[in-house]
Parts: sequence; structure tokens; C-alpha cells
Amino acid sequence: MPQVSDRGKAMPDSPIRKLAPLADKARERGVKVYHLNIGQPDLPTPPAALAAIKNIDRAILEYTPSEGIRSFREKLAKYYHKFKIDVDVEDIIITAGGSEAVTFAFMSCLDPGDEIIVPEPAYANYEAFAIVAGAQIKSIAASIEDGFALPPVEEFEKLITSKTKGIMICNPNNPTGYLYTQEEMNKIRDLVKKYDLYLFSDEVYREFCYTGSPYISSFHLEGIEQNVVLVDSVSKRYSECGLRIGALITKNEEVKRNVLKFCQARLSPPLIGQIAAEASLDADPEYMLSNYNEYVNRRKFLIDGLNRIEGVYSPIPMGAFYTVARLPVDNAEKFCAWLLADFEYQNETIYLAPGSGFYTASDKGVDEVRIAYVLNRQDLAKSLKILEEALKVYPGSRVKKTEVVKNEMNS
Repeated sequence: MPQVSDRGKAMPDSPIRKLAPLADKARERGVKVYHLNIGQPDLPTPPAALAAIKNIDRAILEYTPSEGIRSFREKLAKYYHKFKIDVDVEDIIITAGGSEAVTFAFMSCLDPGDEIIVPEPAYANYEAFAIVAGAQIKSIAASIEDGFALPPVEEFEKLITSKTKGIMICNPNNPTGYLYTQEEMNKIRDLVKKYDLYLFSDEVYREFCYTGSPYISSFHLEGIEQNVVLVDSVSKRYSECGLRIGALITKNEEVKRNVLKFCQARLSPPLIGQIAAEASLDADPEYMLSNYNEYVNRRKFLIDGLNRIEGVYSPIPMGAFYTVARLPVDNAEKFCAWLLADFEYQNETIYLAPGSGFYTASDKGVDEVRIAYVLNRQDLAKSLKILEEALKVYPGSRVKKTEVVKNEMNS
């Protein structure tokens, strides 16, 4: 029998989707599952996007240009200008989702054996995309104790070698919801300048910043304009995950030429997705404001509720719609699997993403989970109750052990 590739063996399982078979079996048993594991917004897609799809008047669903439909890219450039991101239509390449944008960025900028420094916890698929490019992630762990702030610059410099080609950030951050400050972004800029590195910047959650501090794009950083490769997507801000439309933005002409070759090899990004995404850019401003306010309210409700549960701690996320919470359990991945396979409360359970999957080091995130607040507050309330009850009876729960100690002391 022929052997599969070592590259395939090295690809990590998704912490977001790996427990899906257990969730399917729970539903087959008649148990309702609340999905807090995945960033699939439940808020409606803009009506303009749905109308654009319904009203497609074409005899042929043809290829589009490999770099994407020009009218869409022109509108995107105007959209970025609202955030003081100074790019034009030629700097924008449309991709099949933000995932393809990261993959093409790595493939275009990195050679096999090159290294990228990534603050963690980080979006798990960055490691997968690096493996596809033959590159290696060098991680530097942020701490839940200080809200996942950027680690000290000195820790970055310890990792820089002759193989280091770039730094990858996500701002606002997935999975932590952390929003980098101007000071932190300046430190990243200085590192990029000092060592002439690429700055790969995933900024798909820019619409969801919950602090008075301004959103700082990598394109706002002076002196590294040729180093920045920005990744974007319509999936989250417009609830259009299924469209698979993203973008890669850079002013570096050589990078653009390389990226375009990969785009030509896969022919073109999705036609219908681009039609709907372009229409979304004309969405009523009230649409984004309503969604923003809803996430603000969900964030407060979830974080307050988590921190009221004995032994649970979550910092307050300042962006995106995720938080990483520390649970009083022996192993969060086992706990997440147990929730789906062996536990139910009033015939319901929850699906969480194990935190360890957002780190490359096996000893990190063992007692952490990522929670996406993409459900309404009624469902979040039920989810919090399920979590609280589960922690009381989970065999590896520290809450249970604490109660046993208390009971023994009282007797």
C-alpha cells in the first residue's frame, strides 16, 4: 500500500472542528448542542448580499480575473480608506477566503525551512498553512494572567535567527479577543524594521473593537510599507463564512507578482461570492452598528457569567467575538470531549474548542478553552448553566475536589 505524505501527517487537527463527530453523535441521541466552538456568526447576512445572489442575471457563471473582479477591488479600496489604510485597487488581490490569503502569503514569501514568529495562543490554522509552505512556526506564548498582551520584545529577539522571515499577528486577535495597543504595534514595527522581516497581519475583525483605543492596522505603521502583507475576509463582519471570499493586500510589487502566480494556478476566486461580497459593501451603516452593539452586549453577558462560575477565569476581550477562558479541569480537551460524549443537562450540552489546539507547545493551554460568543444571550445563558453544572460532576474537575475537601473539613 502506498504511503501518505509526511506533510499530511504533520498537519494538525483543527481544535475547532476535531470534536465534530462527537457533537454529531450527541445530536443523534437527541441532545441539543450549543456551538460555542466556531466563529460562525448567527447574525443575518446583509440583505443586499442575498438580493444580489437572488437577482443574478447571467447566462454563464464564468471565470473571473485571477486577482478578482475589478469593481469589487475598487470598492474594497474605498472601504479601507475609511480606516485610513492607504491602498489602491492594484494592491488588493481577492482570495478564496482569508485562509487562502494566508496560504498564498506564506507560499509567496517563504521558502522551505524558513521560520515565522507567532504570538500564541493563535488561530490554529496558521501552523497548517506554514506546513503547506514548508515553513516552521516559532511560537512565543502570551499569558492569560495579563490578558494575553504582547510578550516582551526581548522574547521575540531570542527566537530570531538567520531563518526568520516574518512575524504573524492577528489584530483584533482570534482566539483571545486581545487588541494590540499603539505601543505594542510600534514594538512590532521596530522588530520588522530592525531585522527586515515580513509582517503578516490578519485583520479580519477590525469592525469589532470594544475599547476607546483606536484600531491600529499594520498599514498605519510608518517605515514598513513594503514589509506588510495584510489578510482580510468578509466572513465575519458580514456573516458570510460560506462565501469563501477574502483578500490579500500589499504594496510590495514582488510579493504581488508571486501571489498572482498562485492565484492563476487556482484560476479564480468564486464568482458568486464576489458578487455578494461586493454588494455587502453597500450595506446600510445601521447593519454594522446593530451587529456591533449585539456583540458588545453578548461579550459583557458571557464574561460576567464565566467569571461568576467557581474556578473559571476569563479576561475581558477587547475585540473580535471570542474569549479564552481558564477552567478548573485537569485537561480541557478531555473535558470538551466528555461534554459531548458523556454529559447532558436537561437534554442539552455545549461544544467548546480546546485551548491547547491554539498553541504549538504541548504543555500550553491545557486548562483553557476558546469560546465564541456567536449565540444570542438566551442561548449563552443556557450554555453558562450547562458549563457550571458540568464542572460540578466532571471526574477531572478541581471544583469537585474542592467541594470534597470542604465536606471533609466540615465533618
